[in-house]
Amino acid sequence: MSKFLIVGLGNIGDEYANTRHNIGFMVLDAIAKENNLKFNTGRLADILEYKFKGKTLILIKPSTYMNLSGKAVNYWLQAEKIPVENLLVVTDDLALPLGALRLKGKGSDGGHNGLKNIQETLNTPEYARLRFGVGSEFSKGNQVNFVLGKWNNEEEKLIEPRIKQASAMIQGFATIG
Repeated sequence: MSKFLIVGLGNIGDEYANTRHNIGFMVLDAIAKENNLKFNTGRLADILEYKFKGKTLILIKPSTYMNLSGKAVNYWLQAEKIPVENLLVVTDDLALPLGALRLKGKGSDGGHNGLKNIQETLNTPEYARLRFGVGSEFSKGNQVNFVLGKWNNEEEKLIEPRIKQASAMIQGFATIG
């Protein structure tokens, strides 16, 4: 049976809940809710395991803060003996329009500190990532406030079906590749 590590990027703490930067956590939370599962506190991350079409998916939400996500990713890859080609990182992306989804087998960190840290820790850009567009509706110098800002009602309505689509893409990654 093959195993997959699915990492949702975000920041821990109530002040970051429901922010654009936490879309990775939101996607994994939606999968948990859909399958009536709960995350448990594990080493460096909240973790849950579930089976889907003969595959084992280990979902983690790093508890290390975004910029140190590589530590949690590396730990769980080793602990679960999962090859890096079975790693998928779900992250926010400012360069994509709101709600756009892009799944790629490898790539750059695109200036994203979470991806940058994972790449440095694993010493490779050769891992899959599912980028979730959060748009770029912010004025110069306000990028941090934008990504750490909460979704407005219109955005929430738009991203809800996209979160479901992202869940389906994760399952496809594990089964189809």
